[in-house]
Amino acid sequence: MMFSVKNLINGLVIGSLMLTSGCCIGPKYKKPQVSVPLAYKESTDWKKATPQDEMIKGEWWKIFNDKKLDALEDELNISNQNIASAQAQYAQAYALVQAARSAFFPTLSTAASYTRSHSGSSSSHGYAVSQDLLSANVSWELDLWGRVRRELEANKASAEGFKAELENVRLSMQAQLAQNYFQLCSLDAQKKLLDDTVVVYKKFMDLTKKRYDSGIAALSDVLQARTQLEAARAGDIDVGVARAQVEHAIAVLIGKPAADVSLNALKMPSELPAVPIGLPSALLERRWDIAQAERKVAQANALIGVAQAAYYPTLTLSASGSYQSSSLSRLFSSPNPLWSVGPALAQSIFDAGLRQAQMTQAKAVYDQDVAQYRQTVLTAFQQVEDNLAALRILEQEAQAQDEVVKDAQKSLDIITNQYKQGTVSALEVITLEATAYNAQKEAVTILGQRLNASVLLIEYLGGGWSSH
Repeated sequence: MMFSVKNLINGLVIGSLMLTSGCCIGPKYKKPQVSVPLAYKESTDWKKATPQDEMIKGEWWKIFNDKKLDALEDELNISNQNIASAQAQYAQAYALVQAARSAFFPTLSTAASYTRSHSGSSSSHGYAVSQDLLSANVSWELDLWGRVRRELEANKASAEGFKAELENVRLSMQAQLAQNYFQLCSLDAQKKLLDDTVVVYKKFMDLTKKRYDSGIAALSDVLQARTQLEAARAGDIDVGVARAQVEHAIAVLIGKPAADVSLNALKMPSELPAVPIGLPSALLERRWDIAQAERKVAQANALIGVAQAAYYPTLTLSASGSYQSSSLSRLFSSPNPLWSVGPALAQSIFDAGLRQAQMTQAKAVYDQDVAQYRQTVLTAFQQVEDNLAALRILEQEAQAQDEVVKDAQKSLDIITNQYKQGTVSALEVITLEATAYNAQKEAVTILGQRLNASVLLIEYLGGGWSSH
């Protein structure tokens, strides 16, 4: 169709650009103020960091210097289904942004039809008419008051929130894998301790049995030693249940069936990496939940503008053109084109308080999101403080527990020699053996807790601490 629709569209574009360069209804967004502590209560070791919440935090798990953990994390980054789901969710949010942008442009539609009608009571006394129609329509609602711009702003904020969530779902899954991995290390360390303990208990039972066969020890001594040995063997087997379950959890995290993953015995790290702490302001830039909460506030602020724009009239520019003829061969001849162009102004006069209710709701949603944002910040600092305290206290406990292990082993060596000389009873030896075992088990447990707290601290700081 070569009639004036092209010129009409150009006119609509120029007119809309002139009109939409005006005001944008609604409050200008300002990031909510929050109370930020000057320093962490549990640490005075500062290292300034300026990362961004939407960026991948890097391979932070490599500070533990464990190649098996590195390999598992690489698999997780490729195959974890929670990460895949978050990626799809972000793609949906980004599509909504693209859809919102389309409202800045006119809609163009076209239609073609053919009809044949007959009038008269019978075919011999009537006549048939054919009608061919080809039409095009252009419609454009001008964004006079910024409603479309506010909707785009809201969708952008939402997409940015989903982007941050995507990258930090990845961080959460990485941290969960590291926690399970170190739990597996702890269980393997407990099993090794039980294996060694079974050997010690077996030697003591053999010694007690020899003393019984020689008439030196009582049968009750043999039974007590055997009971202790069998209890240790049962505990050794029981660790296997917990280990299997943790191994299955790791399989799910790396996107594999539980039956396809088998990990050999793992070695417990002997030392923890030093974790430098970022300034409190850096935490606001790192934490995914803080970033997402702040983007929700920005989205709610923009939707207030959308609600406010409903009080103002809408201006729509439209144009249409068509060719209509009773003969297809004469459809494009000069007498047949029809066209129309003109603006339409619409305004709601009475809505029984609907717009006011929508405005009140939008403002209430904003207030709610601001409160949730501030609460999220408070919770974030609490979580960091909790794990700083855990690391500090557990380090002291580990030092004290090391002394307990040493003293318990010395006491056991002394009492065992005294038993061989017949100066103490078997019960005293059994009691100290149990004490020594429990002391070593507690040391393993404390190290596992420290590793877990280290992983959580890194996660709650947003992943790693490099400013690059």
